[in-house]
Amino acid sequence: MAEPWGEFAGAGARERRALVREIEADGTLSDPAWRAAFAEVPRHLFVPSYYVAGPGGYERLWAGDPDPARRERWLRGAYADTAIATRVRDGELVSSASQPSLMALMLQALDVRDGDDVLEIGAGTGYHAALLCHRLGEEHVTTVDLEEEIAESARNHLAAAGYRPAVLAADGARGCAEHAPYDRIVATCAVPAVPLPWLAQCRPGALVLAPLSTGLILLRVRDGSHAEGRFLGTSAYFVALRGVAGRPVPRHGPAGDERFLFLSGLVAEVLDRREALSLWLREGRPERERFGVTVSGDRQWAWLDEPGGPYAWPLPAV
Repeated sequence: MAEPWGEFAGAGARERRALVREIEADGTLSDPAWRAAFAEVPRHLFVPSYYVAGPGGYERLWAGDPDPARRERWLRGAYADTAIATRVRDGELVSSASQPSLMALMLQALDVRDGDDVLEIGAGTGYHAALLCHRLGEEHVTTVDLEEEIAESARNHLAAAGYRPAVLAADGARGCAEHAPYDRIVATCAVPAVPLPWLAQCRPGALVLAPLSTGLILLRVRDGSHAEGRFLGTSAYFVALRGVAGRPVPRHGPAGDERFLFLSGLVAEVLDRREALSLWLREGRPERERFGVTVSGDRQWAWLDEPGGPYAWPLPAV
């Protein structure tokens, strides 16, 4: 059955305007170019079906449901400012579409310029790549995903929205040398450390933005083997990059404090929970912005306050 996209054109535009207003309200969407992208790229084309968690498991909502009320529910959910479960396998979440306001924060942090070439790690639904295409032009965007099925789905969604960037089925940890060099690399899946091939495929001065622990690290690349940067202030929970062993991320901390969860995930292979808690309390419950990552040759480490300071923890090889 063909998806009845025409049925949702007007309603989709209204929902997009409402989504933009919601993201703007908290000050996240301040760049006019990104505001235009969110206002004009139809997110519902990228989530023709998705899953909603319930007490009995996941419930599937889709555009072609014969029940008008369920179709309306699907459309509203497509434009809700929440993450959406897009693929579930054996009851486990495999892939998801990120929360739009978090996407807006990440895209603005990338600080792209006209003519920049961007590599996205984790094609997902293709929506994030579509926003990049709207801002930069499809010829400047490459996106990769480990699974051909996901890459093909993203490719089809992008084409339905009028975009044809390079979409490849490839190991994201290896980047994509075929279209290098890049001015920006952005990952929409969590990594335990920064894959070194990413830096080798960047131009000097490039930015790399990736989820690590429960935060987002923004690195400035000096050359193919050196980069450094700090974490953004926001929390961020992403599905792990497939094919790469993830680090354990705890789900509970003192009074549920996400700042401790972040530190605990960052130092999981170096400090035990008691040591991490002692450090966190001693340093005044530090915010994410006080932490950073340095990559130097084949070594990389996370640190508190200063790269050469007393608190530094090695990150694993990817």
